Formats: sequence, C-alpha cells, structure tokens
Amino acid sequence: MSKATSKEVKLTKAGKPRKKPGRKPSKKKLYFGPEVQDAIVKYNTNPDNYPLRNKIYQQEIHKAFDKLAENIINTFKFTYFDYPFKDIKNEVVAFMVINLHKYDHTKGSKAFSYFSIVAKNYLILHNNANYKKLKLTHDISVLDYEKNSHHNTDDNYMNELTEEVIKYFDDNIPTIFKKKRDIDIAYSIIEILKKREEIENFNKKAIYILIREMTNVNTSKITSVVNTFKKHYSIILNNFYGGDPKGSKKLFF
Repeated sequence: MSKATSKEVKLTKAGKPRKKPGRKPSKKKLYFGPEVQDAIVKYNTNPDNYPLRNKIYQQEIHKAFDKLAENIINTFKFTYFDYPFKDIKNEVVAFMVINLHKYDHTKGSKAFSYFSIVAKNYLILHNNANYKKLKLTHDISVLDYEKNSHHNTDDNYMNELTEEVIKYFDDNIPTIFKKKRDIDIAYSIIEILKKREEIENFNKKAIYILIREMTNVNTSKITSVVNTFKKHYSIILNNFYGGDPKGSKKLFF
C-alpha cells in the first residue's frame, strides 16, 4: 500500500472540496465615529440621570475625547505650555466635558467637528495667554507687540464682512454643493469662520490640516470647495459692499 503524498482534502456535504477560509479585510474603527456622537446625544438627553451619564461617559465618550485632545495637540504643536503633555491633554479633555451640554445635534454639525473646535480654542487661548506671560517675563519690546497686532486696526470691518459670509453660506451650502462630502467640508469651513477670533493666527496649512481632521478627506477635495467659496465671496462683496477694495482682503484662505 502506497503512502499518501498529499494532505487529506475536506469535502462538503455535497462532496465538493471545502474552500479554505480567507482572511477577512480588517475594518479600522474610527475613534470618534457615529457611535460616539450617539453616546453624546444620549448623555445630553438624560441631564438628571447621573449614574447613566457617568456610565455613558466612561464607556463611550472618554476614550474618544482623550484621543481627540492628543491629536489636536500633536497636529498644531502649541509651544508655550511649560508643563507635561499629559497634564495639557487632561485639561483639554476636562474642558470638552464642561462643554458637553452645549453640543446640539439638531443644528447639523457633527460632534467630532464641534469638539475639535472646542479643544483647539482652549489650546489657542491658553497658548496665547502663556505667550503674553512669557513676553512680560522676558521684557519683550512693546514695539514688537504692536508690530504683531497691527492687523486689529480694521477688525470691525472684517467682523462685519465675515458675519455676512457666514450667513450667506449657512443659508446656501445645500444649494451650492450637491455631494455630501463637499457639504461636510463647507460646514467645517463655516465652523472655523465662526471661531475666527481664536484661530486668526493660524496659517493656511494648519487650517487645511484641521479640516482634514474634521472631514477625513484629502487636500484636493478641500481646495475644490475653498475655490467655490472664493467665487461666492466675490458675489458677497458685490452684493453687500459694492466691491469695496477693503473687502478683497482674504478672510483665511
């Protein structure tokens, strides 16, 4: 009797060779996905049920907040904090928790976008405050401060114009853009404009990074939406300001 030269092939009930199970493609779970947004909504709709709120936060929200704070700090490289990274991150998470009740899902913004702005605003305000302390401590010239503050001379005009831009796009984004991806990008830009006082010192590259973080799309898609914004920005200038040369000043891009 000859020895078998191959492994025994397992058959199905129908007598056909069984297929070897293939490796299923892994689906990477978003750290701040729809389930986290649902948890935040559930948290806010149970204001008096403290045991439930604590359970929801610990099991479904805290990990996402912790990761979001870490990513925002690492992305924008805030340089004027003189205490450990872990302490800064904990402060940001605590600030997001304090502002949990302010998130209103009925207004259309995603929880991820909303709390990205909340975290970043906290870091900007405290980074700037620490910078001012550093200037005082090191006796940095007042002239240097004035040089970096000259952009405030026409703040009133730019604030008025920016409010018009926000109102225009809030009313028209669903009409201007048809793809959900573009609509999400557009609303992310509007969120940034609404927080303009805190982010005015950021450069174009940093803003693009934030939008990518908020929408998970590549730069070319963002640029396409930004170019559409620029076209409509010209329309706003003509409609509301008669093409005033002042209005040609860039808002952010």
